[in-house]
Amino acid sequence: MSFYTTSQRSLQEQFGTRKLADTVEQAIVWDVVEGPAQAFIESRDFFFLSTVDGVGRPTVSYKGGPIGIVHVKGPKTLLFPAYDGNGMFKSLGNIADTGKVGMLFIDFETPNRVRVQGQARLVRQGSELDLYPGAFAVVEVEVEHCFLNCARYVHRYNRVEASPYVPDACGDQPHPSWKRIDFVQGSLGADDRERTQSAGGEITMEDYMDHLIAGKS
Repeated sequence: MSFYTTSQRSLQEQFGTRKLADTVEQAIVWDVVEGPAQAFIESRDFFFLSTVDGVGRPTVSYKGGPIGIVHVKGPKTLLFPAYDGNGMFKSLGNIADTGKVGMLFIDFETPNRVRVQGQARLVRQGSELDLYPGAFAVVEVEVEHCFLNCARYVHRYNRVEASPYVPDACGDQPHPSWKRIDFVQGSLGADDRERTQSAGGEITMEDYMDHLIAGKS
């Protein structure tokens, strides 16, 4: 698969950067994940995932988890977990539609970044799930392109702490505040309704907004 599209080539011609673009591709674009790129990806505890639905609409999602949330199964294959979410299945539904994904890995402290493009599918059973306690499925990505990016516009931030909602070694995690909102209860399963009561009972939307603003949602 060509790295550049016809429209990208057209803009390169218009702005006189085609030769530069070809040089950049030769220097930093691979069709595998190996060496420094593998080490960098497996050192991350979050990434940004872009997907495209069946009618061409893109979306981008933040995916957080333990260090090594993305596992390099092989030079052409990446794995990452699907944890409990809000039930919308935007990313996974788009993967079912088109399978097209983009993955952006950033270290805000160094800074540094790596990008991956590929074709994804959902895996719901098998040994891959053992890598991620608490995951209900795993996404497998067939790598098409992996490339480094200049980090000159990446702002430098310091990491404070991991999210308490990352599943532990047993797959357990705290009950999120949004699942305690009163009007949501009728849409939850019995287990989640029981967990709402164990976590202190129902809260109002206003209560949830207070939690959200305080960073405790």
